[in-house]
Amino acid sequence: MPRHFIDLSIPICNDVVSDPDVMRPKIHYMTHGETWQQIAGFFPGLTQDDLPDGEGWAVEIMQLATHNGTHMDAPWHYHSTTDAGASPAPSIDEAPLHLFLQPAVKLDFSHLPHGTVVSAAEVAAELDRIGHDLQPLDIVLVQSGAIYGSDNFIDQGVGLGAEATLYLTERGVQVVGTDAWSWDAPFSHTARRWAEEKDPSIIWEGHKAGRIRPYYQIEKLTNLAALPAKGFTLSCFPVKIERASAGWIRAVAILED
Repeated sequence: MPRHFIDLSIPICNDVVSDPDVMRPKIHYMTHGETWQQIAGFFPGLTQDDLPDGEGWAVEIMQLATHNGTHMDAPWHYHSTTDAGASPAPSIDEAPLHLFLQPAVKLDFSHLPHGTVVSAAEVAAELDRIGHDLQPLDIVLVQSGAIYGSDNFIDQGVGLGAEATLYLTERGVQVVGTDAWSWDAPFSHTARRWAEEKDPSIIWEGHKAGRIRPYYQIEKLTNLAALPAKGFTLSCFPVKIERASAGWIRAVAILED
């Protein structure tokens, strides 16, 4: 049966701001005319004129955080333990691969104000609206209202708090994702609540739900508006980085035509 692929991944790049300044990626591009000496190092006596059109190779050197670009968070990112303290939290290289090629659904909360903390009741209502009964291992994606490439991207979108996250994981969901900078509501919005309430439980609460029940979380997806609410498979395998809290992914939705 023919398949249709939808790319849900943002590029890693220098110019579009999709992270705070302290963790922005840096890419140094070296072009064909600049690198012939790198090749000559392997072949003593080689000159630039010996190479076709005098060209070497194109190569890039990158300074990256594991949370740049579209990436998968591991439970180790959220806390040192999981299962309510019973188990060490797994890092990204310990992730079970079967979790990352599964049926997926999209929940659209993009109509809600930026900074909204979505409740379990709102998740249940959206699942009812699209007519989907969650199954174990379903991947749940959230269209948050954040727009990649626009100003103040990291301050945009809704978040899912502890209640909504645990609602999903207690039903067997182990992978979730959002097109916002974070699964949680943007820090700028939470900080205003913190200043008024001084309640530490609201800080990073969706992530910290991984202390109770482990789950994997995709951040900085894009193009979710192109997806149907259900009826597609998501491929989202993370790069294997030893003892890391996250790994970059190429998230691709697969639809059967």
